[in-house]
Amino acid sequence: MTSSAATLRIGEVAERSGVTPRTIRYYEELGLLPRSERELGKHRVYTAADVERVLELKRLRDLLGLSLDELRTMVVAEDVRAEVRRRIQETESPDEQRELLDEALPHIETQIALVRRRLGELQELEGDLVERRKKILRRRRELS
Repeated sequence: MTSSAATLRIGEVAERSGVTPRTIRYYEELGLLPRSERELGKHRVYTAADVERVLELKRLRDLLGLSLDELRTMVVAEDVRAEVRRRIQETESPDEQRELLDEALPHIETQIALVRRRLGELQELEGDLVERRKKILRRRRELS
């Protein structure tokens, strides 16, 4: 099968996203990435949207240092919010839009909580490092 703009093989997705094919398969197993389609008797095929999804997963993993469970929680919340956005665009009823926005709120709160926990951990690490630097500078001055 040759690559086209519409379909990609797993190696091409891996190359474009900077992860291994094994990582892509693992993300599929965990439900972080939708299972790819298979052409009858052929290889799995992916789309540009799948590449974008892998890039977003990688960004969240690297930026926030999320565990796989936390990553799944973050992605599920984002998927629900995307679905709510889609449904909001389909209705003109302010009451329905309000209900949908209320539905989205707990999911964004979950995402905020994950980010804040990681931010707190980073701030704690920063504080520890600042204290270590102070000790080094103090000891250096004592030796002068």
